[in-house]
Amino acid sequence: MTSTPRRTTSALAAGLAGSLLVGLLGGSSVAAPRETLFPGQGNAGYQVRAYDVSIDYQPTTNRAIATVRIRAVARTALRSFHLDFDGARVTSVVVDGQPARSTREGTELVVTPSAVVDAGRFSVTVSYDGRPPEVVDADGSTEGWVRTTDGAIAINEPVGAMSWLPSNNTPGDKARFTYRLSAPAGYSAVANGELVGTAPHGTGTTWTWRQEEPMSTFLAVVGFGRYDVVESSVTSVDGRRLPLWFFEDSLVGASERAREVLPEVIAFCEELFGPYPFSSGGHVVDDAYVGYALETQGRPFYPPDGADTSTVVHETAHQWFGNSVTLTDWHDIWLAEGFATYAEWMWSGARGGRTPQEHFEALYSRDADDDLWSPAPVRFTDPADLFGEPVYARGAMTLHALRREIGTRDFLDLARRWAADFAYDNVRTRDLERLAEKVSGEQLDELFDDWLRRDGKPRGY
Repeated sequence: MTSTPRRTTSALAAGLAGSLLVGLLGGSSVAAPRETLFPGQGNAGYQVRAYDVSIDYQPTTNRAIATVRIRAVARTALRSFHLDFDGARVTSVVVDGQPARSTREGTELVVTPSAVVDAGRFSVTVSYDGRPPEVVDADGSTEGWVRTTDGAIAINEPVGAMSWLPSNNTPGDKARFTYRLSAPAGYSAVANGELVGTAPHGTGTTWTWRQEEPMSTFLAVVGFGRYDVVESSVTSVDGRRLPLWFFEDSLVGASERAREVLPEVIAFCEELFGPYPFSSGGHVVDDAYVGYALETQGRPFYPPDGADTSTVVHETAHQWFGNSVTLTDWHDIWLAEGFATYAEWMWSGARGGRTPQEHFEALYSRDADDDLWSPAPVRFTDPADLFGEPVYARGAMTLHALRREIGTRDFLDLARRWAADFAYDNVRTRDLERLAEKVSGEQLDELFDDWLRRDGKPRGY
């Protein structure tokens, strides 16, 4: 994501902090392990393998008639379980082909199957009908199901997916996605992954998209609008042909430059980080004035004024760092934003602009009481700090300090191995620390403590 710092409303934080109960066979309900920043999100009792999302959207009324089928694996027998969902009216819930009871508790949909779900594979299908809500942050920015002039777009970092997708809404649970998106004549529908095909639907069209590489819910995107659709392709460094689809609001300008520069940016990132990790690319540009761009997997979202070259570099670098290699817990978001910001610095230096060292020096010259130095990137406790400058700028500075310590050759080897060894996986900061020490042969605890865990300006750099 590229943005100005965003705040999460206290009401949202309170709702997410509600008690989450997973019913276990043969015992009383026990609290499921929680997200440390958003404790109401996620469920450790099961792992989702795939989402099959069907939405029939009516843009004039913003009505979504949806059915979401989830295939998952229960870690133990389940008497009941919850999905993260704060959306429209639920019309039915089915577990393993049998009707199930459901109740709404804050941002949770609590499901009680007609029979105990045994450990292992199971499925749950949720249907709903109505207007999915937006999630509004205290600074006025929005996420979730965002209304546009001619339709809507769903953008979800960090928790907005709960507004339209019943799900295990935590970055640590990655799954495959299939979307069947139906829209009236004159409208297009876009999502992550590759376009499988289109088919008539009444007087309109159903667009089927499939994201085969696993994806966290916060990286999902769904858009309905009167888009101009541009198709092209690029050849990856490993010889693959990557289809590129660009969906651009017909009333929004300033998209051409972002479209034209993307192949060059992909090539630049591949030279640094290895082959592009997904099977297609492109972007979505829509008139959702949310105040940020977002690295939605394979096909970043840009608002009308957010598609300059630096932003394209940032969101493209996220395809390696944040999307393929994905944080497990929100406190490690610097692993995504630090790498994406540092990619911007490297792009600038490679093209005659300010070098990474010059970026580092300009930031390091700030006074010790500057907001850059607190809270430390992995020590924040307030959701308001999730997209703060310590995560982005100090995160990038951490990488530059590491590069200076271990040398450019080892640093670039580290970046490539980080992208390759943990492709499509979830990671924590300690995983990067261990790999950095393995690649460099150096003991790096003090450096990572200085830059990531201690409040205040690191000394001696």
